[in-house]
Amino acid sequence: MEKILIIEDEEGMVLSLEDRLRSEGYRVASRSDGKSGEKEARSGRYDLIILDVMMESATEGFQVSHKLRDPSPDAEYADYRDIPILMLTAVHTTTSLRFEPDEDYLPVEAFLEKSVDPDELLAKVEELLKS
Repeated sequence: MEKILIIEDEEGMVLSLEDRLRSEGYRVASRSDGKSGEKEARSGRYDLIILDVMMESATEGFQVSHKLRDPSPDAEYADYRDIPILMLTAVHTTTSLRFEPDEDYLPVEAFLEKSVDPDELLAKVEELLKS
């Protein structure tokens, strides 16, 4: 079964995501900040990363996505750049900023707004794992 890494600092959100994904048979690990999430991404072979935007800083998730997708051949995370990233965010509800996935600016496959409907989350996870 596929392995999913959750990088999210809100414990309640992590527990909810873990419960839902495990109930569908996925293997799940979680980390509560970008640095430990980056380290975990290297130590396990994950099929999908679910990444929060605002953690220790308002843009930490953006920074993590850029590190994981650095196109340089000798980049630290070059072996992991093809792992799909699903970004969870409350940015749209807490600020007037609007973001969409973008290969250069925001290199993720999809966005979901917190608090995400569990069925919508599962559908998006399944879609990203198939692509």
